[in-house]
Amino acid sequence: MARTAETTRTRDETEPEHPAMYRVLLINDHYTTVDFVIWVLMEVFGKGAAEAYKIMLDVHQRGKGLAGIYTRDVAESKADRTMKLAREQGMPFRAEVEPE
Repeated sequence: MARTAETTRTRDETEPEHPAMYRVLLINDHYTTVDFVIWVLMEVFGKGAAEAYKIMLDVHQRGKGLAGIYTRDVAESKADRTMKLAREQGMPFRAEVEPE
């Protein structure tokens, strides 16, 4: 008669941790054009025209607007690209990244 060994495996029951999320905020500067802000929101952040217009109004009326919430690397990349594009156009536009 053959003996069989019954093995029991324990499985880690904890949920995998989700990466921390970061907000990309666009900051008003009183010099950057409305058209540029809308273009950046559509080009860099993938927003549709209506949503880009709404966020642009937040930027220009409230001083800042939420462009999106992403993982840290993505948020920093989008903020850097935004500021690079602004500098290429001679605008002082800024994007900031902060923890969600």
